[in-house]
Amino acid sequence: MKTVTHEVELLSINTIRTLAMDAVQKANSGHPGLPMGAATMAYTLWHYHLRHNPTNPSWANRDRFVLSAGHGSMLLYALLHLTGYDLSLDEIKNFRQWGSKTPGHPEAHITPGVETTTGPLGQGVANAVGMALAEAYLANYFNRPNHTIIDHYTYVIAGDGDLMEGVCMEACALAGHWGLGKLIVLYDSNDITLDGEASMTFTEDIRARHEAWGWQVIDVADGNDIQAIHHAIESAKTEPSRPSLLIIKTVIGYGSPNKAGTSKAHGSPLGADEIALTKKAYGWDYEPFHIPQEALDHFRTAIERGMADDAMWQARLIAYRASYPELGKQLDSVLAGELPDGWDADLPTFPADKPVATRNASGKVLNAIAKRIPTMIGGDADLAGSTKTLIDGAGNTGHLHPTARNVRFGVREHAMGAIVNGLALHGGILRPYSATFLTFSDYMRPAIRLGALMELPAIYVFTHDSIGLGEDGPTHQPIEHVMSLRLIPNLYVFRPADANETVAAWQSAILMGKPSTLIFTRQDLPVLPDVELVQSGTAHGGYVLADSEGTPQVILMATGSEVSLAMEAYHQLRQEGVKVRVVSMPCWELFDEQDAAYQESVLPKRVKARVSIEAGVTTGWQKYVGSDGVAIGIDHFGASAPYERLYQEFGLTVGRIVDVAKGLIK
Repeated sequence: MKTVTHEVELLSINTIRTLAMDAVQKANSGHPGLPMGAATMAYTLWHYHLRHNPTNPSWANRDRFVLSAGHGSMLLYALLHLTGYDLSLDEIKNFRQWGSKTPGHPEAHITPGVETTTGPLGQGVANAVGMALAEAYLANYFNRPNHTIIDHYTYVIAGDGDLMEGVCMEACALAGHWGLGKLIVLYDSNDITLDGEASMTFTEDIRARHEAWGWQVIDVADGNDIQAIHHAIESAKTEPSRPSLLIIKTVIGYGSPNKAGTSKAHGSPLGADEIALTKKAYGWDYEPFHIPQEALDHFRTAIERGMADDAMWQARLIAYRASYPELGKQLDSVLAGELPDGWDADLPTFPADKPVATRNASGKVLNAIAKRIPTMIGGDADLAGSTKTLIDGAGNTGHLHPTARNVRFGVREHAMGAIVNGLALHGGILRPYSATFLTFSDYMRPAIRLGALMELPAIYVFTHDSIGLGEDGPTHQPIEHVMSLRLIPNLYVFRPADANETVAAWQSAILMGKPSTLIFTRQDLPVLPDVELVQSGTAHGGYVLADSEGTPQVILMATGSEVSLAMEAYHQLRQEGVKVRVVSMPCWELFDEQDAAYQESVLPKRVKARVSIEAGVTTGWQKYVGSDGVAIGIDHFGASAPYERLYQEFGLTVGRIVDVAKGLIK
């Protein structure tokens, strides 16, 4: 630890505290207590341990820092400004205001230096597990003797609320199981939650819990003891095969004479009078938002250190490329997020000679892609045999073994989604994916939502997509789930009609590099014969699969397994002299992005007689069928029976489609 005068350290720590107080007060909104209480641990971590380059926030081998307790965002914004990131003091003064880079909770796509969007508690810890997993996998894949090119830590500041959340517990159990020794969590243990003392709801033995998960646990009795915090972090960094939890006892709202150590300091401005008293207690005789030059100079040494660390790594990278030119090219490519040439060279096409379940087709497509993208990793929630998402010939993660391509998450959907988001956030892991049954998307929805908010290149695979899974019954039969996923902004929801639409859906998800869900059937479906039409149409989100001569009298539109029903109805209607068109709509979001001329060519406004068919809730289809059309679906829970009987009982039949269509054109 370098010798630094106590005075400049205290000045620097109090600069963090006062910036947070002033910004929250000016916004009349926010959470001052955590930044005030955790300022010392954050200062110690950032000044003495965190390897980062404020002039190059995307430096590939930087340490990652996650403020999981995202409500304390001013702690992070103060650190970013003070250490020299592109975040001006004016942005600090604009905290929580329209158009600022300092939103109420940290957002990765808005603020330079923010690694992940946090706020929903526990998500940041789980994201960090994904980042640490990515580091372990990439280090194992790329590092060579005397050429350690991937080597960094992932640090987290978490609070009581984070550790209460189930997603955090799921993720921490996996981190200990895998032995992610480069994951270090600093627990801001202040014994206060928003509603009062944490002991009202939170009395378990945190040390014992984490030790049982395989973590190293280190106690720091005084959250203002820089030396103790420094030595705890040093000890954590010497443990190669266990993640570390540092339990650091702090005082929320530290220094506030009337609110410190109480929930009054948690989520509201302190008030002008209390701020004045607090600053007096700090010996702080400056106007709001003042940054003493000595403190700023001290913080800004991070720029020189970061540039030097970055330059040393760049030199190592040059030597690595010289010794391992092919690996060097591959590393450069994956760190840039670029797909390798020929990534889609082995994609299958499926003949129309026998039906194929889209989950089975998906398994073949996934393996064809994974063979060409070696840093594509992912896994399932203990359902690989059903989701068909294992990478053939690849190993499985396991106890103290985090570096396999098949990530075995166990029955932990929420953590799975958040960890996959962390894999995507880290960089270098191309198109990470997760998999479970569609009905369990509810368990991971908060993670999917955040992945969509950050527009991450993550793929969430869901199988057993409707009442078509049959005998497992209504607990496992998704009804509202496809539509509820479509409601999430920025999320591309694919429900392919057959094996070849499945290929095209995977292609689109990989090429877009945007958050996507791929939704597949358990039951076999007929394979559509025109492969070129299917692939081109899927890339547009919706397309004319079968048509009439001239303007159609009625349009049938469907997704997934119901497209084959629409096609059967099409043939029957044609035999009866009805001019009918079938539109397959595998991805609403892609279709809605097409220009008006294309949309009109598929769904001409002059054709008012429209029928949608989908084995789920009908809510939402109105935007395509219009006020004159009919949506056929299921607006109630399913039942336990063979799927053929369920389709019959619930009116998802060719006969009903024909009757509805004919009724619309009378």
